[in-house]
Amino acid sequence: MSRGISVQYLGHSCFLLTTAKAKILLDPFLTGNPRAATTAEKVPADFILVSHAHGDHYGDAVAIAKRTGATIVAPYELALHAGAQGAKVHPMGCGGGKDFPFGRVQLTVAHHSSSVDEGGKVISVANPVGFLIRADGKTIYFAGDTALTMDMDLLGRRNPIDLALLPIGDNFTMGPSDAAEAVRLLKAKRAVPMHYNTFDLIEVDPAIFKKESEKHGCQVDVLKSGECIEI
Repeated sequence: MSRGISVQYLGHSCFLLTTAKAKILLDPFLTGNPRAATTAEKVPADFILVSHAHGDHYGDAVAIAKRTGATIVAPYELALHAGAQGAKVHPMGCGGGKDFPFGRVQLTVAHHSSSVDEGGKVISVANPVGFLIRADGKTIYFAGDTALTMDMDLLGRRNPIDLALLPIGDNFTMGPSDAAEAVRLLKAKRAVPMHYNTFDLIEVDPAIFKKESEKHGCQVDVLKSGECIEI
């Protein structure tokens, strides 16, 4: 009998999902992350899912992929950007889905931006996305960096979301109250906040998100960097 999926929070918006068939790393910003639970030189990965090109999400993806042989799954142009640096990649488009050895990944709408800084020049690279990850009979929604959007209502009506990983840091993404509304729209059974308190601009109290989300019947786990839950 399967023991479920292990979900380890590695700081900021980075998670390591351990399924029966693969280790899936999400938005691996470790180098330069003051709350990172591990390093780019140590973290394992079979697949690396990257939601957009900002440094606090794209981060160490290429270096980790080259070290481990992991495949980077990302929006089309961002995958090409990583592939040009020698990483193994699988490009996808928003709304598209693909079966992988561990399960299925679908890219979802995220309202944000996506760019890299190359020699002081900011270059837009691909559209930002979130991910619906289906593995071992569970569905995980990783929102990436996004504003609150009615697209979440559609996701919740069409998918039984066992776990939602949601940004709450405000300023660049949803704040705690908007993220709690996202929980309601998604009808998520369980949620973990991310993308907060890494830097001064995104300092918030996660207890606000927890209190408001629990009004909608959602279990909220506020994880310290390095902590795990199982679903």
